[in-house]
Amino acid sequence: MKAELILENGMRFDGEAFGYLDAQVGEVVFNTGMTGYQEILSDPSYYGQIVVMTFPLIGNYGINFDDFESCSPKVSGFVVREKCHESSNFRAEMELDHYLRQHEIIGIQGVDTRALTRVIRKNGTMKGIITTLEMTIEEALDRMNNLDLSDSVYKVTTKAAYELSGGSKRIAVMDYGVKRSILNQFVERGSHVKVFPAGASAEEVMAFKPELVFLSNGPGNPSDLTEIVGEIKKMIGEVPITGICLGHQLLAIALGGRTERLKFGHRGCNHPVKTIHTNKVTITSQNHGYHISELPENVEATHISMNDGTVEGMRHTLLPIFSVQFHPEASPGPWDNHHLFDHFLAYAN
Repeated sequence: MKAELILENGMRFDGEAFGYLDAQVGEVVFNTGMTGYQEILSDPSYYGQIVVMTFPLIGNYGINFDDFESCSPKVSGFVVREKCHESSNFRAEMELDHYLRQHEIIGIQGVDTRALTRVIRKNGTMKGIITTLEMTIEEALDRMNNLDLSDSVYKVTTKAAYELSGGSKRIAVMDYGVKRSILNQFVERGSHVKVFPAGASAEEVMAFKPELVFLSNGPGNPSDLTEIVGEIKKMIGEVPITGICLGHQLLAIALGGRTERLKFGHRGCNHPVKTIHTNKVTITSQNHGYHISELPENVEATHISMNDGTVEGMRHTLLPIFSVQFHPEASPGPWDNHHLFDHFLAYAN
């Protein structure tokens, strides 16, 4: 069945629909990874987004039941150059098309994804709609204008606290859209993890008597989350705090820093980042549309992006606080920075 991706600037890209055949609106972003589409689809940080894969063939190794980052896909739509109809991998348990249909997510193939990516790079992240219906730009814009992602974190967070037992070190994880691979990294290192909903109060978290509070990744604009920032402020100075991605941004705001939107974001598993004190460059996995534009007082940058110079890590010079913008757990991506979970745990009391 024919389908169309319509951008808010009026551009249209024709293709063929797959997955669940119902129009979906989202923010159109691109990911430069060559593999890892299953983890990307199920990453809560992609909530409300239509993801464009720049690698031309997607679906060739199918879907398995072990590599999900959450219990269901969180994207609004999926755009590929070519969808593989029959996967070929010994771990495959389901086809990509079946997975998207099962979870009511529309995909479109046959799109020139490289050209689409150039449009996004030039014009910035835009809203869009994938539809199988004939639709005027006015009708499409009317649908897009109803898109509100300000409560994205509350859509993807756990509904109730739960615990994962892996050892004695007590780690409180604030779930703003946490990936399973992050939790696994802590458990594998001998931590007893308690995962709290995004709306949990500082008092609830501190009642667990954590040795470390970890602020997770997640979707949306950190500036929308004023209540969460308020609870983080209450914990600063009371317990060591670390974080990744959205957690890194929220921590910066809580300390007095500022964030701003990137033109088209960083998404993929091939982003070079330099550790400042060693001058060592590693390849990182990234997924964010905002960055720290102004560091707080008594905070120094620990990592920077080699692509655009943005802050990729920070630490407080007086308090036990450290966070990174990129994803050291990878999944998908290189394992260059798994050691940072040891660094996180070294901050625990």
